[in-house]
Amino acid sequence: MSVLVVDKPVGPTSFAVLRQVRRALIARRRRAGRAPKLGHGGTLDPWLSGVLPVCVGEATKVIPFLLDADKEYLAAVRFGVETDTLDATGQVVSEKPTGDLDAARVEAALAGFRGEIEQVPPMFSALKHHGKPLYRYARAGQPWKGHPDG
Repeated sequence: MSVLVVDKPVGPTSFAVLRQVRRALIARRRRAGRAPKLGHGGTLDPWLSGVLPVCVGEATKVIPFLLDADKEYLAAVRFGVETDTLDATGQVVSEKPTGDLDAARVEAALAGFRGEIEQVPPMFSALKHHGKPLYRYARAGQPWKGHPDG
């Protein structure tokens, strides 16, 4: 039972990382026809980097526990800019001066993001609906009716 901790770079999808790990394990075992069972402990959007736990073999049974585990995020923020995707990959739709921004205002705005919160993934996320990531629906202008933003 193995859990590999992969430092996923910006670019590949979580599934692409799984394919790379599978190829590496097959090459190491030298049995091309016998791919090990693999799964990951949470999807990272392609434009994000971070830790992606990859479970091998019997370790895939712990995936539900990894998905429900507490997570911590580190983000870089560009104040005063709004994009059409609400992330750094979108087109800038508005810019506002931030000259009056100070540490106290930032701390006050962050208060609602501290402690235990229920995360609602945005439409521009890798969360899947009918096997397709939500960001593909959003980029095609097809909102998912079951999503709070749809």
